[in-house]
Amino acid sequence: MKRWFSSLACSLAVLVSSSSAQDSLENSAALSRDLFRGGEATLKAFSSISAKTRGSIVKVNVNGETVALATVVDARGWVLTKASELKPGKLTCWLASEKEVEAEVLKVDEDFDLALIQCKARGLKPVQWANAPVVLGQWAVTPGIASTPQAVGVVSALSRRIRPQRSFIGVLFESANSLRIEELISGLGAEKAGLRTGDKVIAINGESVTRRDEIIDCLAKLREGQTVNVRVQRDQDEFDAQVRLMVPESGSVGERPSRLNGRVSQRLAGFEEVIEHDTVLQPFLCGGPVLDLGGKAIGLNIARAGRVSTYALTPKVVQHALEKLKSAVQRTSEH
Repeated sequence: MKRWFSSLACSLAVLVSSSSAQDSLENSAALSRDLFRGGEATLKAFSSISAKTRGSIVKVNVNGETVALATVVDARGWVLTKASELKPGKLTCWLASEKEVEAEVLKVDEDFDLALIQCKARGLKPVQWANAPVVLGQWAVTPGIASTPQAVGVVSALSRRIRPQRSFIGVLFESANSLRIEELISGLGAEKAGLRTGDKVIAINGESVTRRDEIIDCLAKLREGQTVNVRVQRDQDEFDAQVRLMVPESGSVGERPSRLNGRVSQRLAGFEEVIEHDTVLQPFLCGGPVLDLGGKAIGLNIARAGRVSTYALTPKVVQHALEKLKSAVQRTSEH
């Protein structure tokens, strides 16, 4: 009996202690109850950062639908956005002033999946890029054109390369040591390029191949959507076919995200250097900057890769790509 009362007393003490701790949290000025109960309140806590940078961001619309955010990189109205989210149609940009302006694509860099757009607006404020190295666990704030940010997370992985998804020309060979086509996969590049069963592949992009694994090695360097030159032998003739690399609709294990992840970016791999943050970011919110607490851009959001996984190109990569795009625009204007 004495032991039973002792246990009861300990249990009551724990309950009282837990209740006191909860009261302390509720009454604490440092941690408002709203801040861990509501996401909107959490976003408002970062509103001072977003408010300072909203003039460095625009929304990119196609036929009135928002398809991406964009980062202002030049006061002349030049902005960078995610190229693969763009589609044919009337292109406009929404500014923080709630004004819609005309826009046009100047150049696209497919390697980095970036498009340089000219917004018909003056006085936009170029984003400021961070110089300090990114550290794991630091805040990552994704602003929009509103006074509160679109989303907030933390850096979950430091800069690294994201290899391309495995893509295919769309053929099955007779064996590992025979590059004669036994079957064409319906709807993929080889069929569209006019290849037939019985054709023999003898070279990929000018490199002679004799085994299936040599073709796999050649294609591993490339990404979905790129075109390869396939040298083909048909009977006694040889010819070149331009074959687009594709991923089957059904995908394969590890290549396509599950339904649990929600909608992801059309292109989510094949980036030379990115940081990763755990922000829950919809694909149409990519293209804008991700900021540190000082309002400096630590990257440009380039892909939603999973449920809580977003990739951002590093400032070094963005600035390198921007110089290439500017040079390409200048060469075009000179001609």
